[in-house]
Amino acid sequence: MPQVALPALHHLALTVKDVEASIPWYEELFELQRKMDAPHEGGVGIVLADPEWRLMIVLHRHDENQGEAFSERRTGLDHAGFMVPTRAELEAWRARLEERGIVHSPIADTEYGSILVFRDPDNIQLEMFSPPGT
Repeated sequence: MPQVALPALHHLALTVKDVEASIPWYEELFELQRKMDAPHEGGVGIVLADPEWRLMIVLHRHDENQGEAFSERRTGLDHAGFMVPTRAELEAWRARLEERGIVHSPIADTEYGSILVFRDPDNIQLEMFSPPGT
């Protein structure tokens, strides 16, 4: 079997109830900018990215969205995790969330790393993660 390179995550695409409410939340928290609208059948994807396009989050509006809150207990996305290099950086993210009034968990230190959990306006679970021993 041929060797293949391990892929890097290109973007995270999320369906949201109110795209116009979610855009400023993601832009402000992650310091992203609206780069483009990508219309698709039955809706539109709004591409948000940092200036170097290293982090891309696409917020989708679907005309047939039922408007229900996200639940990780249904088939599909459970949560999205973002890596930071150190626990100190994780603590900086905790402070950033607190400055913005975003409810979050305490930082959990586990054998596989430290985790900070919070949710977006649609209840989508997001995590900041730092490797163990950092």
